[in-house]
Amino acid sequence: MGKTLVLAEKPSVGRELARVLGCKRSGEGCLEGEKYIVTWALGHLVELAAPEEYDKAWEKWDMLTLPMLPQKMKTVVIKQTGRQFRAVQALMKRPDVSQLVIATDSGREGELVARWIMEKAGWKKPAQRLWISSQTDRAIREGFANLRPASEYDNLFYSARARSQADWLVGLNVTRALTCKHNAQLSAGRVQTPTLALIVDREAEIRRFVPKEFYTIAAKTEGFTATWRDKNGQARLFDRARAEELVERLGGKSGVITQVKRTYQQVPPPAAYDLTELQRDANRKYAYSAKETLSIMQSLYEVHKLLTYPRTDSRYISDDVVPTLPERLRSVMVEEYKPLAQAILKSRPLQTRYLVNNARVTDHHAIIPTEEQADLWRLSGPERNIYDLVVRRFLAVLMPPFVYEQVSLVLTAEGETFTAKGKIVKDPGWRAAYGQSYQSEEEDEEEEKDQNLPELKQGDRVSLRAVRVQPGKTAPPKRYTEATLLTAMEHPAGQVQDKEQGKILEETGGLGTPATRADIIEKLFSAFYIERRGKELVPTSKGIQVVDLAPADLRSAALTARWEHRLGEIAAGRQEEGRFVEEMRAYAARLVGEVKASDASYRHDNLSREKCPQCGKLLLNVQGKRGKMLVCPDRECGYRRSVTQTTNARCPNCHKKMELRGEGENQIFACVCGYRERLSDFKKRRESKSAGKGDVRRYLAQQQREETGNSALAQQLAKWMEQNKKQGGRM
Repeated sequence: MGKTLVLAEKPSVGRELARVLGCKRSGEGCLEGEKYIVTWALGHLVELAAPEEYDKAWEKWDMLTLPMLPQKMKTVVIKQTGRQFRAVQALMKRPDVSQLVIATDSGREGELVARWIMEKAGWKKPAQRLWISSQTDRAIREGFANLRPASEYDNLFYSARARSQADWLVGLNVTRALTCKHNAQLSAGRVQTPTLALIVDREAEIRRFVPKEFYTIAAKTEGFTATWRDKNGQARLFDRARAEELVERLGGKSGVITQVKRTYQQVPPPAAYDLTELQRDANRKYAYSAKETLSIMQSLYEVHKLLTYPRTDSRYISDDVVPTLPERLRSVMVEEYKPLAQAILKSRPLQTRYLVNNARVTDHHAIIPTEEQADLWRLSGPERNIYDLVVRRFLAVLMPPFVYEQVSLVLTAEGETFTAKGKIVKDPGWRAAYGQSYQSEEEDEEEEKDQNLPELKQGDRVSLRAVRVQPGKTAPPKRYTEATLLTAMEHPAGQVQDKEQGKILEETGGLGTPATRADIIEKLFSAFYIERRGKELVPTSKGIQVVDLAPADLRSAALTARWEHRLGEIAAGRQEEGRFVEEMRAYAARLVGEVKASDASYRHDNLSREKCPQCGKLLLNVQGKRGKMLVCPDRECGYRRSVTQTTNARCPNCHKKMELRGEGENQIFACVCGYRERLSDFKKRRESKSAGKGDVRRYLAQQQREETGNSALAQQLAKWMEQNKKQGGRM
């Protein structure tokens, strides 16, 4: 029997598989053993061909060549990773290799990575699928003991391929149409544009909002404070005279407790984490971006092997994972988690009713700890923070409900009604996993806070010692943060008028997938469509305009609802891939027609007074994700310069993050507190302290990063900038 070739998605995963499978001999792009050869992709090695691969006329960005509708979509080897593809292809053609194990990420896109490589390399021999949710040695061994025929995942591949081809047809055609029509670097897509529309629509609501002054009335009695309410239970009054009249009439009077209501409440623990929920909490608590959280999770999954597969949309586990829970609990018996984990283990059988739900586990179960013993000292600060979030949630979901007694009082005085409420904790339950720090989103928004109430019964008289008016103003809707935007992307049904489509959106997971949402948000930054102010996401003028310029269909989440429903049907084998792609060709043609027929225009309103040193045009002021930049609007020129960059370097006076300003030898660090320091002096000071060298390295690496993403669309825009040699255009 010949050898088995194992194809992983990344070198780091490949090396771990090789270690477990006993492959120790290094080869060209592989590790080899007696029975297995492990090789890997570098992410994607094969992609859909660029437009110019089909027709030389499509090399030029010109409205006359649109729409671009190739009858048969072609794939090409990515030039930058061509060497690794050739290494994989050579291994696939070796006569002693008799079968292949697909070990790319277990999901739709992972399937696409492997199948395109297999197609391009001409693989014709038997193939099997490894489908695992963690990278521990045990999970890998069990996965190889339970390989499935690759043919069982054919429909998943067809669905992934259909998604990719549809995004090419619609995304590239509409992007080129907008760019050529308005002579500006504009892009659109079926997930990117409705996500941007969420932010733009919220900003429009805020700008239209007119605050109204209102008044509430608080009465202080012996031992508690009560809030006045009208006959409908509303606490807000919009008539100041009426509020002042009530205060005048009720001050110094006494009232009667007309109702004392005691109810026992049980609050079940929150479900375990999926990726989106984890990204939300990490943004709320640590201000990590969705992309940062995913990157940290990947490290905890692949390198440290402490957490399970991150790109999951499930918050539950299936029955077959339950026998592993005791070992997972033992793996987290370190530091502050130890007492809780021990207590949970002692109270057998384990309470899994809030964690197990077979019907709600899709490709992968929730993010939980693996059986790998944790060495927390090996983790970086951010890794420790994400690990802490996951472990506490894992412990919490195995604990009993939070039980409390809710006490509600109704106080009547002079015919007016006041209310107060308090909470008496009977059993902290799962909240013990969070200590005193737990606070839900709902509690943040509570109008009437819980307080410690004295022992009172119906009929007791109390005097209103102080009654006062508390003015306030109605607040506009809040701007999105990455946390709340992720929620809106996951549940965008409010964007869709059709209830059936809204239901499909909820069932299919909303806009994007847990794996792609972080990249979508990053693209909005790199295209200068949004900028960050503190934690808030604010659309730029460019972002607002592109939403207006894009075809109406692309602005709504309804398109994604229709697509995801169809893709799900293809994955289930109930619809044909070819029919869907054919419809996408017609759809792309219609959208291009809409852009051509539009009489809308695009204008730059962020011109600076500084001229480009290369072509003389006025530069554009843009706020990049890492700081302010000046960018030339001429597509042929492409000049850009950093003005300020937010760095990880801390001010020695106030310890806040400093900005780096200027260029070359004149660069200086500046802090809001007034501290200034030359970059050269900063380096000398830091190099004299070994612990601080990392700050310099991190900053210099950060400075070298490109402000724009390296997506196929970004590459297409770059080609357009180089190849279109007409009169000077605009960003």
